[in-house]
Amino acid sequence: MNDTVELRDHSREIRHFRIRLVMSAVIVVILFGILLGRFFYLQVMQAEHYTTLAEANRIAIQPLVPNRGLIFDRNGEILAQNYTAYTLEIIPDQVKDLESAIHELATVIEITPEDRRRFNKLKRESTRFKSLPIRSRLTDIEVARFAENQYRFPGMDIKAHPLRHYPQGELVSHVIGYIGRINDKDLEQLEADKRLKNYHGSTHIGRIGIEKSYESALHGQTGFEQVETDAVGRPVRTLSREAPVAGDDLTLSLDIGLQQAAIDAFGEYRGALIALDPSNGEILAFVSKPGFDPNLFVDGIDHANWRLLNESIDRPLNNRALRGVYPPGSTFKPFMALAGLELGKRSVRYGFSDPGYFSLPGSSHRFRDWKPGGHGWVDLHKSLVISCDTYYYTLAHDLGITNIHNFIGQFGFGKETGIDIPGEVSGLLPSPEWKKKRFNQNWLPGDTISVGIGQGFNLATPLQLAYATMLLANDGKAYRPHFVKQQVDHHKNLVEDDFVTEMFRLNLKPEYLDHIKRALVDVTRPGGTAARAGVNAAYTFAGKTGTSQVINIKQGERYNANRINERHRDHALFIAFAPAEDPKIVLTVLVENSGSGGSTAAPIARKVLDYFFLGKTPEPVEKAG
Repeated sequence: MNDTVELRDHSREIRHFRIRLVMSAVIVVILFGILLGRFFYLQVMQAEHYTTLAEANRIAIQPLVPNRGLIFDRNGEILAQNYTAYTLEIIPDQVKDLESAIHELATVIEITPEDRRRFNKLKRESTRFKSLPIRSRLTDIEVARFAENQYRFPGMDIKAHPLRHYPQGELVSHVIGYIGRINDKDLEQLEADKRLKNYHGSTHIGRIGIEKSYESALHGQTGFEQVETDAVGRPVRTLSREAPVAGDDLTLSLDIGLQQAAIDAFGEYRGALIALDPSNGEILAFVSKPGFDPNLFVDGIDHANWRLLNESIDRPLNNRALRGVYPPGSTFKPFMALAGLELGKRSVRYGFSDPGYFSLPGSSHRFRDWKPGGHGWVDLHKSLVISCDTYYYTLAHDLGITNIHNFIGQFGFGKETGIDIPGEVSGLLPSPEWKKKRFNQNWLPGDTISVGIGQGFNLATPLQLAYATMLLANDGKAYRPHFVKQQVDHHKNLVEDDFVTEMFRLNLKPEYLDHIKRALVDVTRPGGTAARAGVNAAYTFAGKTGTSQVINIKQGERYNANRINERHRDHALFIAFAPAEDPKIVLTVLVENSGSGGSTAAPIARKVLDYFFLGKTPEPVEKAG
């Protein structure tokens, strides 16, 4: 057997080892160089950036929500005020199993099914919110109970929030409006308006009425606080503070006493009333009856109350004074009479024997007067005092729809008045162009006849009627109707006290205006359609009654309220100003489904005027059966 001896080349192995050693050393040096380079980059070149990030982890910026401005009536009565309430809020993103957590929470604090529904609704509408309320207005006992158990509920906390209260409730609901929780749509609008920064921390915004139209003034300026926090985010100390600036206070022209008197005068009736100062357009009373309690909406209305309001046959959420449209009926006649005089189609002395109807030439159809057999000899003065339909049928035919539309349109019919709360509608003063566009039909002569007595396609809001009446009382001078009388900042410094805007002045002949006014005064005297309302008045007032049809009566039939469903009966209207020789107040009254203007609307107006001039507390007008 041969043994093999392996000879090793030690010198070659040493060379390979040295090469590997050098390469390892080079790699180690390169790696250390990269590490040192990274340290240099982070510690030197990026030092400012990471110092800022570290500071941000240590310092929190917290918004400070301003107190909302207060709202008063003209005599200093509070209409909208603030109070602080404890609210239990949840940050949904920080709660793993939301339903289970809420179920567990209900063992500590009462959470009703309605609370859950409202929370889920807010969650759907406010996906960009970090914190949402599940219970509001917690008692001190409930706050203490939750504080003891808070460790069990991560993502939940109790916060103190300013909330709104409306002490007058339903009385001024359609004027003041209400605030509601901010949703995603609101946030998008605030962002588009470049106002989002001022709403950091805010949870509510004006929804309707004064609360919405004066939102920018009422909200105030959000403040900020720099707070040092510990490792778990608890505040340790305040580093700096920019105090919030409270919203401006608003004083309205509204007289809450007059408002209450108007509501009381209506009794059980539904309707609208507007009282304004003709010398400047200030609104003194603004009634839409029935109303609603705005406090229900502040923190989200519950389902039961929403259903009750939304499905009510009386439509309490509908602002009748601002958005209700009704045929103006015979309250349209003073403006028709003025058009006849100004456009040369009638003279003061012109008259004729009223047969009780009018027929278009070549037609057998009769447009009947409200009084069978007619009113005998009727001139312009008498036509207003006894409200003769036949006179205005003939006048409308002689004027033509174009003249009617152009002249009476100057008094604001068919247009928005520009009042300083949102939601106004324009009504309708029809024209041939409108009918063609709306129905693709030509204007007919009979359409003009109906317009002449404020019926047909004619539609007006109570606000428009008040505005037009102001122009009559003011000899053609128009002021923008408005609620806000004064704006004061948080230092009680006057921001603005001149909200009066003279819009224009119509060029009307004084002698024609005087004749119309004298006739309207006689409307409230014996023989006039509002004589009942004018009995023993301690002041002189001018007015015009009106009746607005709800359903059409067939040709040859007579209106009989007792045979008609109460909701289908005629509406009653009355426009007025007083004292007639130097007007201090203009009134429009609309009473739904109550018959003639002389029987219900005018007596309501008289009660309101008695309160205004004499301080008499009104008894409600009794509702007919």
